Amino acid sequence: MLQGAATSDHGAGTPLTVGLIAVVCAAGLAMLGGAQALARGQQLSAAADAAALAAADVQLGWVAGEPCDVADQIALAHAARLVECRGEGLTVVVRVEAGILGMTISRSARAGPPDTR
Repeated sequence: MLQGAATSDHGAGTPLTVGLIAVVCAAGLAMLGGAQALARGQQLSAAADAAALAAADVQLGWVAGEPCDVADQIALAHAARLVECRGEGLTVVVRVEAGILGMTISRSARAGPPDTR
């Protein structure tokens, strides 16, 4: 190194490294939030399926009770809220909701005997 040369770039890598680490952490947190929302969405789909199947069991006479009451109990067990439950003959259609990252997401499911078309 030449004697008397300016060394104004000494330590310039530190702010760059800190900035890069901050960007990587922010991207990681965003991906973590997205993964959590995706997982909760799948759990909500499972809750809708389980609630519809349980209500259909009641509708078909295999289990005692009221179909929508049973569907509500199943939805609550999955930390979801039953917002719609209707019977269409021997088939039951349910819709459940839950909050995911400040948003309300809903999933629906249908259960009953197979169509004989």
